[in-house]
Amino acid sequence: MKKLLLILFFITISFDGFSQFFTDKKNDKMQKGITKYEGYFTYYYDVNSDKIYLQVEKIDSDFLYVRSLSEGVGSNDIGLDRGQLGSGVVVHFKKAGNKLLLVLPNQDFRAITSNKEEKQSVKEAFAKSVLHGFVIKEEKNGKFLVDATSFFMRDAHGVARTLARNNQGNYSLDKSKSAFNLERTKAFPKNVEFDVLLTFKGSARGYNIRSVTPDASLVTVNQHHSFVELPDDNYKPRKFDPRSGGYPMSYLDYATPVNESITKRFIYRHRLEKKNPKAAVSEAVEPIIYYLDRGTPEPVRSALLEGGRWWNQAFEAIGYKDAFQMKMLPEGADPLDIRYNMVQWVHRSTRGWSYGGSISDPRTGEILKGHVSLGSLRIRQDFLIAQALQAPYKNKKAEDDFALQMAIARIRQLSAHEIGHTLGFAHNFAASTNGRASVMDYPHPQFSLKNGKIDFSKAYDDKIGDWDKVTVAYFYQDFEKDEENELNKILDNATAKGLKYLSDSDARSQGSASISAHLWDNGGNVHDELYNILEIRKNAIQDFSTDNIKSNQPYSVLEDVFVPLYFFHRFQTEATVKIIGGLEYSYAVKDGKETVVKNASGTSERIALQAVLKTIDVNEIAIPKDKLSLFPPRAMGFSRSRESFKSKLGVEFDAFSAVETASEMTLNLLLNPQRVSRLVAHKSLNKNNLGFNELLQELITKSIKKNYNDSYYQELQNVINVKVLEQLFYLAANKNQYKQVNAIVDYNLNEIKDYLKNTNKTGVQKMYNLSLIKMIDNFMKNPASFKKTRAPKIPDGSPIGSFN
Repeated sequence: MKKLLLILFFITISFDGFSQFFTDKKNDKMQKGITKYEGYFTYYYDVNSDKIYLQVEKIDSDFLYVRSLSEGVGSNDIGLDRGQLGSGVVVHFKKAGNKLLLVLPNQDFRAITSNKEEKQSVKEAFAKSVLHGFVIKEEKNGKFLVDATSFFMRDAHGVARTLARNNQGNYSLDKSKSAFNLERTKAFPKNVEFDVLLTFKGSARGYNIRSVTPDASLVTVNQHHSFVELPDDNYKPRKFDPRSGGYPMSYLDYATPVNESITKRFIYRHRLEKKNPKAAVSEAVEPIIYYLDRGTPEPVRSALLEGGRWWNQAFEAIGYKDAFQMKMLPEGADPLDIRYNMVQWVHRSTRGWSYGGSISDPRTGEILKGHVSLGSLRIRQDFLIAQALQAPYKNKKAEDDFALQMAIARIRQLSAHEIGHTLGFAHNFAASTNGRASVMDYPHPQFSLKNGKIDFSKAYDDKIGDWDKVTVAYFYQDFEKDEENELNKILDNATAKGLKYLSDSDARSQGSASISAHLWDNGGNVHDELYNILEIRKNAIQDFSTDNIKSNQPYSVLEDVFVPLYFFHRFQTEATVKIIGGLEYSYAVKDGKETVVKNASGTSERIALQAVLKTIDVNEIAIPKDKLSLFPPRAMGFSRSRESFKSKLGVEFDAFSAVETASEMTLNLLLNPQRVSRLVAHKSLNKNNLGFNELLQELITKSIKKNYNDSYYQELQNVINVKVLEQLFYLAANKNQYKQVNAIVDYNLNEIKDYLKNTNKTGVQKMYNLSLIKMIDNFMKNPASFKKTRAPKIPDGSPIGSFN
């Protein structure tokens, strides 16, 4: 009898839940090939059919669903990277007949009230989404068994859609070549992880997908799904302030009184609390720990760990001890496991962006997982810049440790930058005008000339910045009382110290107006730094030789090293242009102490204009004649790439196109329709401001009216002159600007025409001048037919960056 009871007990334990569905009817044992995994959700894997059955008992109970890409495509242009996070959404299961529906509630519209009917009215007013319907296979004791295979084995991450959007081809999921990846399918008490190998079949159209796949008709990646327990209700959201340096999470609260804003805005941040709230310095209840990808090599590994740990300086400043930590990922841990904040080392076929993202609780903005993706090839761009600036391979020796150290210094800063995004912080593109006040800026390496030699010692910063301490204080400081007033004090004190904050929308467009928000610039007076950059560039070009590459490398590599040197001034030029027609402003609030808005002074505009015009001066941008012999046609196996100079001469190096590209870059920035319209408006308010007509007169004097006895320089000037005319035609034909702009351009085109007619030129130059006159006449006859020709595309060259 005891033996029988033991057998029955064993069967009860073994087949807990769904013995009927998984029991072999012949012998009352678990079917062969069925494996049970117990965790936050219990699930069963059937190796015979490659199916996963999910056990659901949490009906109408919210949890977090996260999708991501565990193994990617490897192309920066396509954007499907290893470790790429998808969205994290709150969902719940709802029973409907013989099905369980996975419901995505609408978090954008709420009623924060105790009135159930009011909450229900909002819930019923806006659409929700049902992500999937699961047919119930068996029900027992309030538990439901469903076949979840079709939910997991689908293109949840939108791979096919992404490939189509990038013109790489039309692909569809081939389930016959897809399967569950059990090595990364795991169950834990508060989360379960499902990993699926998916193969997409189709016909490749684009080069990018063909360049990264062994067979472009079959593209195989791995997608990842996580079901995660939501955090408890003890997290307190913190109010978003546009001055705070963060991103807002928002929703509409229909229970808000009429005299208050219906839109509620809060910051994204990790949960952080002191063990001893009354202590001036205390450890955290749970420190914020980030883990580094074990696949990261040295010396990059040490640099990333060190740079990431800079953030602890800011947490120490607000009274925390070791609140921010960075460690190596434990062996065997999955980078996509939501329990681990990650810094992942991502390989691509070409150099690409790094970025920091996060998974947060959509209800509150609490960050649950920070995840950084660092492109492994971008470190090489800084090495290349240093290699171009100082020839390190004289006498067949490789004296390039300075270049490696500069590249490593950049990686430290990049680690801090991208982790900053995952802590909740936005870009601060005004920080470089405050002496490197934030790692959340994009820093260009900073150099100086000492005794004719380039000094690399201060290329990148080696610590957290003053602005970063402000954002950490606003986001993570503890307050016993009067939180709103204390937060305002933090921001007012930052303003009093002269710290500035402006983000992406104020820095990225060609027509942006901020005199402070720039990408990859340096200096409080950006025009002074442009002169410095041009001087360093000229010095390095004069010294450029075969000593800039290693022995036995083809000369084609020398051309590749020269590219970032030739365009070394590009970002500082963009920063300087913004002073012209520029504005000084901040994200000011009523009763705050920030500058609201004021126009740039005419004095600063004119200084900036002279600096910018140097970047279309032949003496600055002509490649010296004695350097042209360094660049023969490309060697076999070393063809041109997206980061090479473009040529209109076939295999021959094209010095003319380099000047054409460089001058078009400047002219597109300088003669931007929004910028020149602002010049008209600002001049009307202050006669001392730079006017658009004054700008054009100065531009024409320093381009079309310039002449050289040297035929090489004169031909390059002719190249620039054509670009000046084309940009003026573009403005004259543009309708999305002030009409005054069109009138001023028309007047100056007629003046240019008269000047060209009255110059006493002979020979070939006379032909060119007559051609320019004809261009003007043809444009004026039919401005609507004008189509701007494009110079050869400027090569890639951003030294550091992020999407987020």
